[in-house]
Amino acid sequence: GRLDNGVLHSPILSSPCMKMVKGNSTVVTEFLLLGISSNPQMQIIFFVVFLIIYLVNVVGNLGMILLISLDAHLHNPMYFFLCNLSFSDLCYSSTIVPQALVNFLAEKKAISFIGCATQFYFYAVFATVECQLLAAMAYDRYVAICNPLLYSVVMSKKVCLWLVLASYLVGCANGMIHTNTTFRLPFCSSNVIKHFFCDVPLILELSCSDTTLNRILLFVISSLIGLCSFLTILISYVYILITIRRITSTEGRKKTLSTCASHLLAVSLFYVTILFIYLKPTSSYSEGQDQVAAVFYTMVIPMVNPLIYSLRNKEVQKALRRVTKKKGVSIDA
Repeated sequence: GRLDNGVLHSPILSSPCMKMVKGNSTVVTEFLLLGISSNPQMQIIFFVVFLIIYLVNVVGNLGMILLISLDAHLHNPMYFFLCNLSFSDLCYSSTIVPQALVNFLAEKKAISFIGCATQFYFYAVFATVECQLLAAMAYDRYVAICNPLLYSVVMSKKVCLWLVLASYLVGCANGMIHTNTTFRLPFCSSNVIKHFFCDVPLILELSCSDTTLNRILLFVISSLIGLCSFLTILISYVYILITIRRITSTEGRKKTLSTCASHLLAVSLFYVTILFIYLKPTSSYSEGQDQVAAVFYTMVIPMVNPLIYSLRNKEVQKALRRVTKKKGVSIDA
């Protein structure tokens, strides 16, 4: 910087996105997102790839929601949770991908301070909701396989509604806590986020205050939500496997296990990437690895979930044939 009449002028503080307030403090009005690559040609390639993934995501998840809504045979707890999972996946990726697509083509890859806070809030909400819904779906499979006679009582409409509502309430609370504690911090060194979206660990690095409490809070809450959901899934499947082992028929075992295959695959994809990002030591941070993992859980997983549940689920395939047949009859008429 330079001294002018006793006032320090800094290139950072003179930036239109950072305004001087009292003393040496600054107010950030926008963040700059570095994205994945600074190469213009690579950015165009990433734009096309991300756009295709997002369109498949939107079509797949909207299609799943419509299919479950239109076919009466799918109006049961398992598909009620799946419908909400598709909605969560759609919203989850929609908080990230549109902004990333805009920045791939923009000269100035910026997002407003409020926009960044809003993006992170909804990202945290729907990531948490997805985590909770996967646990609820595991519990549903446990009741269906281990206590089939009590299934209609235990998994009543009221219970299912409460489980989904609880998922959204936990998600909103998680998003509110981290958004409030993070975006109240002072930022005075930089406004450049080394990522393609606003994520708390990287935003905390930009603060000029002590962020130890924020990092502990992030680790504890993420661990609590993630591990509670993971333990619910793990315990449910331990009991499911014990029950399956008691089935004498090989065909019966395969049929019972096939009802859980799609959910197990979805759980594995989601938890491996999320735990890799948020429950690893900060000393092992790698920008390239974290960006690849972020692309995977914000775009690829929401895209493949409806494919997993449609390609590996005979009930969904039958429902798709019934719905298309009905539409075909109505059109011909």
